[in-house]
Amino acid sequence: MLPRVLDTKVKNILSWERSLAKAVASSILEFKPPSVWEIMIPILFLFNFFQYKRARETFSLNFLFTKKMALEAAFGIIDKGKAKEQAKAEIKEKTDKILAADAKGIYSSKIRQKQMKEIDLLMEHYGRLLEADGKDFASMVKKSYRTRENYCGFLAQLSEAEKEVNRAAAQTVRTHSAAEIVSKMEAAVQAFRKAEVERIFRLDG
Repeated sequence: MLPRVLDTKVKNILSWERSLAKAVASSILEFKPPSVWEIMIPILFLFNFFQYKRARETFSLNFLFTKKMALEAAFGIIDKGKAKEQAKAEIKEKTDKILAADAKGIYSSKIRQKQMKEIDLLMEHYGRLLEADGKDFASMVKKSYRTRENYCGFLAQLSEAEKEVNRAAAQTVRTHSAAEIVSKMEAAVQAFRKAEVERIFRLDG
């Protein structure tokens, strides 16, 4: 059975978000060149390599947390005719359970509150992409936003929402390295999105 156009769109949007997550992970989790001991004892190199790979994959999953929920909600609204408020209520229920299960207090209600604002913005964005003509990410963006200025306007809103989440997370974690990590994350996100905007709209001059 051939995949539907809508399914292909979801796959391509998620692929773009995964590329962003991997780029951000790579900017934070630096892979150090192998030491003399790792060269002499290959198993040490493999151990460190797989530790790095696992850390990068874990970070990517965490980074995609809000994106995937928002995309699934937008898909449900368009594909199943689900009401937006119902989709948001389902996300709230999921995050309520995570909040209740967090005995260590890492996932705070303040983080969840900021994430819901980000998710709301992403749901609208993904909905626009899924309803636009075209299957690949660049085509969906150009059909949805028409101009570079419109798309950059959305990205500015999204960036601010993400920063609010990051600030809430840094305040909850309260470690000396939190601010540095957040700064690196935000710089990597900005660089990736700036390059993507140039790629998507380069034919428009």
